[in-house]
Amino acid sequence: MPSKTSSWLSNVNQNVFFSTVLIIVVFLSFAIFTPDIFESLTAQAKQWITDSFSWFYILCVAIFLVLLVYIACSSSGNIKLGPDHSQPDYSNGSWFAMLFTAGMGVGLMFFGVAEPVMHYVTPPNSDPETIQAAKQALRITFFHWGVHAWAVYALVGLSLAYFSYRHNLPLKTRSALYPLIGKRIYGRWGDAIDTFATVGTIFGVATSLGFGVLQVNAGLNYLFGIEQSTGTQIGLIIFVSILAALSVFAGLDKGVKRLSELNLILAIVLVVFVFLAGPTLHLLRTTVENTGQYLSNLFVMTFNLQAYEPTGWIGGWTIFYWSWWIAWSPFVGMFIARVSRGRTIREFILGVILIPTGFTIVWMGFWGNAALFSIMQENNIALMQMVQKDTSIALFEFLNHLPFSGIMSLLATVLVLLFFVTSADSGALVVNYLTAKDENTPAWQRVFWVVLISILTICLLLVGGLSTLQASMLVSALPFAVIMLFMGWGLLKALNLDATKAKMLTEARTTPRAMANPRSWQQRLGLIMHYPHTEDEVKQYIAVQVLKAFEAVQAEFKRRKLSVAIDETEQGLRLRVDHHQEINFEYTVFSSKTTPPSFMLGQGEADDSEYFQAEVFLREGGQNYDVMDWTQEDLIQDIIDQYERHLYFLNVVRS
Repeated sequence: MPSKTSSWLSNVNQNVFFSTVLIIVVFLSFAIFTPDIFESLTAQAKQWITDSFSWFYILCVAIFLVLLVYIACSSSGNIKLGPDHSQPDYSNGSWFAMLFTAGMGVGLMFFGVAEPVMHYVTPPNSDPETIQAAKQALRITFFHWGVHAWAVYALVGLSLAYFSYRHNLPLKTRSALYPLIGKRIYGRWGDAIDTFATVGTIFGVATSLGFGVLQVNAGLNYLFGIEQSTGTQIGLIIFVSILAALSVFAGLDKGVKRLSELNLILAIVLVVFVFLAGPTLHLLRTTVENTGQYLSNLFVMTFNLQAYEPTGWIGGWTIFYWSWWIAWSPFVGMFIARVSRGRTIREFILGVILIPTGFTIVWMGFWGNAALFSIMQENNIALMQMVQKDTSIALFEFLNHLPFSGIMSLLATVLVLLFFVTSADSGALVVNYLTAKDENTPAWQRVFWVVLISILTICLLLVGGLSTLQASMLVSALPFAVIMLFMGWGLLKALNLDATKAKMLTEARTTPRAMANPRSWQQRLGLIMHYPHTEDEVKQYIAVQVLKAFEAVQAEFKRRKLSVAIDETEQGLRLRVDHHQEINFEYTVFSSKTTPPSFMLGQGEADDSEYFQAEVFLREGGQNYDVMDWTQEDLIQDIIDQYERHLYFLNVVRS
């Protein structure tokens, strides 16, 4: 028979894919053909959401942060994002570089100088252009870019990584709601959840690209006199889209990983230069003081809505940022989940929240305090005026007053461009995952999303600039904030179940063994001190002795009307007892590589020889003990021991 040729839509989740495209097309058609009405409606929608749902955004982000602190401090923090034996896929350096550059790279470049200066000029509740305003400016900047932002990302990333790597569910937003809606995640409910996440991601990425292209254009204008215009910005978006498409072709490990590491290196070079070329001691003193003020006021700022003295400031700043982080969270959360397999939950939460926040405090503290020092102590009024006129030029205007300004401005432009590309390609990869059936997608599917995000950014820049982008993002973030609350609830339920099982496995009592033919102590010692085995020996043992033990258990379970399957895996055999609506029992014996003690190796054996053991794996992962040379009766007794623990766990959960 001739083989079937797969359709070009064979790996597309058509409900999510076409729903997302339809929403974006309708949105763009409205924006292009009725620009005045569109701009007016988006402005009204932004004002309505700010007036009616500011409290909701503030409360949601506070809940996310408290929830993550609770999980990190609980026993659930020891659970791994993957089987118990798994190890991180990436080094700490690569992991931090990827999550940081995907999280907020473009934003830090755009707002590093501009935001502290803007708060200094127009503070929310103090006299402008005073020392008090300068202190408040940095405290507010730290607040907007600190632990709250990364808590939003961490909640989504943790939910996705936990359910995907720990419970083998798809790496999609829908999987985080499995504890609440069960198998309906594979139906229309799941498609709707992924569609909301995809649309929010696209608008969030488009907003960041809008900031990025304005700043790249400003840098090129400063360096080479290239005109700052919409035409230039459209050309830059097309150029960056081509680079992003090439990175997407290269994939996660080669493209995004290498770009992220380069971004982090250049960012460190730039911030070290500002530290050394600027007022070094002043930057150290002020940044430490700002950090203390930020931490001591964290609780008050978290719930500050200016409810008694409404000024509109909260909507233009804090609510905008919270909606930006929420809109970006499906993208950044999934991206972080993709690179965090094998880490413990506590390591994940602390790493994702504290490490980037620390770097952000250093970045904003050095850039912001250096800019304010230039204004307050060196009378650099031009910088203050330039920030008020065009925030995209603020970075380059500041560098203009430092040594090597031309070289540093070029480096800053390159860095913004790289952040720009990294956001575009990683955003396209995540949107592609959300709209595909699995990760093995064709090239056209990945490039399609790069093109669509670029078209959306261009159109929104044409019809209303950044204000339209911000309003669109604010609207798209609202439904996903509700989904995130349910994600947190589902995560708590699942973690409680996992922690309960781990506790029951250690506390459960098992019936005493009654060996028909007990070994002598010499035989036991010989078994404990057995020499390491080759891979062929272990596989032969599994194929014969383990299989016979499994078949004996299977026959007895079937006699008791239970459904039991014996499956061959890549490295061993798995016994699976079907518990229908409850968690199934799995007992697997794998051939796994091991490093034996040196005293067990003969003098003539080479140090580079490979040795293997017959290791037991349960659903939770490797159990770190070897059953090689055990008798069939030994194996059967161990299977029954583990099964009894499993039943004890199910009984506790059931009751």
